[in-house]
Amino acid sequence: MPISRGVRWLAAPVVAGTIAAVGMALVNPLTDAGAGPRNIIFINGDGMAAAHREAARLFHAGLDGQLTMDRLPVSGQFTTSPDDPESAITDSAAGASAWATGERTYNGAISVDVDGNPLPTLGAQAKKAGKATGLVTTAQVTDASPAAFYSNAVDRAAQDDIARQYLEVTEPDVILGGGEDWWLPAGTPGAFPDQPAEDPTEGSRGTRGDLISRARADGYQYVTTPGQLAAAGRGKLLGLFANQEMFQQREEGQGDVYNPVVSLADMTRKALQNLSADRDGFFLLIEEEGVDEFAHRNNGRRVLQSMGELEKAVAVARAFAAGNRDTLVVVTGDHETGGLAIEDVPGGDGPFPVKGTNLRFYIDWTTTDHTGQDVPVTAYGPLAERFTGKHPNTYAYEVLRSTFT
Repeated sequence: MPISRGVRWLAAPVVAGTIAAVGMALVNPLTDAGAGPRNIIFINGDGMAAAHREAARLFHAGLDGQLTMDRLPVSGQFTTSPDDPESAITDSAAGASAWATGERTYNGAISVDVDGNPLPTLGAQAKKAGKATGLVTTAQVTDASPAAFYSNAVDRAAQDDIARQYLEVTEPDVILGGGEDWWLPAGTPGAFPDQPAEDPTEGSRGTRGDLISRARADGYQYVTTPGQLAAAGRGKLLGLFANQEMFQQREEGQGDVYNPVVSLADMTRKALQNLSADRDGFFLLIEEEGVDEFAHRNNGRRVLQSMGELEKAVAVARAFAAGNRDTLVVVTGDHETGGLAIEDVPGGDGPFPVKGTNLRFYIDWTTTDHTGQDVPVTAYGPLAERFTGKHPNTYAYEVLRSTFT
């Protein structure tokens, strides 16, 4: 589709120093009374709560610095409880389903109610309203959080069927992340070899046929390398850049690797370039999965690295919104992981430097699982003010859904 009038885009890449350098006053843009956003960028730091953000601020921005995600002018809190008969602590599936449908559900559910009935999702509703839609993640593109916005499943493990639903039902225009294994039948060679040395458990495992070939037949450009991503034109785009997640989530020094083939910021930039061509606007989900996975491993070094990559993606989204004032940016987390605490006392991970000082801090952990802490939410753009105060996570759906009517 032709690029809409008024869309402006910053093509320059995010460079080193952006985290500290994005220092312009992030004043919420003035909009006509009652006007809602044309574009929505919803950003999930999976497993990220207040302490993760503060540790990242100290490490990446310093005592007197601020992260871009914390400079967004509106802030509030979400509670995260699921509707699960066995737990008051959410998993990512139930947490994202609450955002995507406005209903709490059980852990493991992908946008179905507690009886397993499918619920309308924000991704599908945005598409029905004529908007372009997309998802960007460092997890499998069919993992719980993106899946909740574009599919329905009684069990989050059904990732091959979730991929099928993307193609046959909700049709996101841009799909970028990991998880090639779920798009190909067992034994089918792909861009990434089965049983790689870094994780021999990885390999093609789909049961829904060759979904990559089907995607191509449906008009998707398929890319697997940075060069192919950069060269891809406007239009429907599927990019799979790893067998599973785009990193290796292990304890520090035990094979842990965070070095995605393509950065979250670069995937975000490409998604925005493609989606912004739609005159009716777009809905885009962005997710950094590394925060959660490395917190599960109590790996503070990699959590800080993942937070830095998330922050660069937020800076890309914020720069886009600065040039397109009808864009709402929301940054939050689906739950807290690890019971992270920032300490002076040695004994946890660290020491880590406080940027620009001689000070150090340690990261300690209370669990390798999720906790029930509230998560912060920050926002910028039309309707951002509605995220002030403390709300259940289902409230995100109420705000975002209102923009599609």
